[in-house]
Amino acid sequence: MKTNEKITDVLNTLVQINNDRIEGYEHAAKETEDSDLKQLFNGMAAKSQMMNGQLITEVLNCGGKPTESTTTSGKVFRVWMDFKSILTGKDRKAILSLCEFGEDAAQDTYEAAIKESNELPSHIIRLITDQKTQLLQDHNRVKTLRNSEVISH
Repeated sequence: MKTNEKITDVLNTLVQINNDRIEGYEHAAKETEDSDLKQLFNGMAAKSQMMNGQLITEVLNCGGKPTESTTTSGKVFRVWMDFKSILTGKDRKAILSLCEFGEDAAQDTYEAAIKESNELPSHIIRLITDQKTQLLQDHNRVKTLRNSEVISH
């Protein structure tokens, strides 16, 4: 039972970071006037919703209770909550820089989960690793867009 609790804790931490992404990107999509960013942000929120479905299934399979919360402390929470002030200025570079910071935090959270791999079943390690790879692709898209803003402006 102790092992299942550990697995549930790791998975729920990932659910929380995805909840942060969903909340942050949905807010960002509503606030930005740039259609390409709206599409990007909506897609990233949808990806995190899909990932959460996978994680929640595993939490339930372990007999745990999935969290519905976002993180309430630490830099990730503050980053998403700062979106409103950044978006008010509609500055693409600032928005993308903030997104990249949030994506860095997501990568860190997934990396920490992978470090717990000696206590996780192989199918969960694969799930976490696959999700981390997908999120890295999002990170790199945001970084590329941010870098192009630096060059073009």
